[in-house]
Amino acid sequence: MIESPVVTRIDFDRPGRQVGHLQLPRSKDTAGWASLFIPILCVTGGEGPTVLVTGGNHGDEPEGQIACLNLARELSAEDVSGRVIVIPCLSPEASLAYTRSWPSGENFNRIFPGDPRGTTAQILADYLTRHLFPISDAVIDIHSGGRSMMCVPWSEMHPVEDPALRRRTAEMMLAWNADYSTIYIDVAGGGLLVGEAERQGKPVIGTELGGGGQVTAPIHRLAASGLRNVLRRLGVLRGEVQTRRSLGLPETVILSATEIEDYQLAPVSGLFETLVGLGEEVREGQPLGRIHQFDIGAPPVEIPSQAAGIVCTLRAIATTDQGDCVCVVAQVGDRSELI
Repeated sequence: MIESPVVTRIDFDRPGRQVGHLQLPRSKDTAGWASLFIPILCVTGGEGPTVLVTGGNHGDEPEGQIACLNLARELSAEDVSGRVIVIPCLSPEASLAYTRSWPSGENFNRIFPGDPRGTTAQILADYLTRHLFPISDAVIDIHSGGRSMMCVPWSEMHPVEDPALRRRTAEMMLAWNADYSTIYIDVAGGGLLVGEAERQGKPVIGTELGGGGQVTAPIHRLAASGLRNVLRRLGVLRGEVQTRRSLGLPETVILSATEIEDYQLAPVSGLFETLVGLGEEVREGQPLGRIHQFDIGAPPVEIPSQAAGIVCTLRAIATTDQGDCVCVVAQVGDRSELI
């Protein structure tokens, strides 16, 4: 087995609070010998599970990064029963540039399991795959819609086949206490962080907390409270577990977007005009939006909904290429199917 070139002074077996970096090799025009530093926190306090929390998988999704940074600054060994590993930003250069992908053009969430002999991004993915996932009992990977998409704020999971793993994952997803909890499929290729962790038998959840290039105070509050409540639900963070009932809220709406037809793609390039709103119920065949091409004589191309359901995602920017996802229409699911 090839050793990982990642260097860190974090001792994941040592009790207490440790703040450090993952040091990744890289080469660039202005420095042939250089490293990329990824901040990491490890807090260990007594017996309990190990939970890995990551933000900034995509650089233009600041919600999870801020929630992770706030958690990492406040977390002490006295708060923890087990071990919490936090990587606030997996893609720091992309975050500073406010781009989805790394400067290399790589989408970090499409390169797992990674390669210890590959690019800097592939080396980091390999380190998570071979060193951090194996020691973790659960994984939380926080996302939003980024600049290009707006989402009703939700927690999410894959349609896991194994019943026991599905139950554990669903319990984590529901513990976020978001208004919506969504089961989704991968429609833009494989190589996802969550997919690799699931392959190793880990319960993994994510989120889509808004997006569209803006972050509101309610989203920051949901990111912070949801993350902490899931950690309490897992038994790694001390404190009382809250439920939507205890918060005086109705039950979360279970959404299912598990068919390729749920993801509406632009049939042509042009300017996208939405005709529906987030959270709106639509019927099959109802126009969701239309694409305007730069031809005064040509009518806009309508995009009809392939099924009845709830609009849970909308494209946030008008400029659209053929094949871009412009809307996701999900069906209301049944909690009994999860647990």
